[in-house]
Amino acid sequence: MKYVVLVSHGTFAPGLHSVLKMLAGGERGDILSASMEDGMGADAFVTRFQEVVDVIKEEDEIILLADIIGGSPLTNALDVLSQRGLLDKTRAFGGMNLPMALTASMMKDAIDLDGLAVSMLEESKNAMQEMDLSQDEEESEI
Repeated sequence: MKYVVLVSHGTFAPGLHSVLKMLAGGERGDILSASMEDGMGADAFVTRFQEVVDVIKEEDEIILLADIIGGSPLTNALDVLSQRGLLDKTRAFGGMNLPMALTASMMKDAIDLDGLAVSMLEESKNAMQEMDLSQDEEESEI
């Protein structure tokens, strides 16, 4: 099985997980999340993360999405996965956002991990735009 695992500071990962439940098909055992909440030490996060990923088996693959590269949630998650011998089955990404996570969740079983990585990064980047709020002259006269 391929798992999408979300990690973050604060409640970003569980919040994004909640949105994915709405958009990607309700309760899914292949989407997991853990967060390092305010005031939580690294040891407590590691314990929480270990409990969350306990369902992942040696033959499974992991798409690990984190809020930032180099942050404690990601580095500690990678340490745990390394200790469990799962690092070679893991692809890690920083800067997660909804389009990236949704693409990972919806397409992970349809294409190989290299293609998925390209799609996730493209969707993530393409979603970042400034919305044009200007009104046309005709609209403003109505």
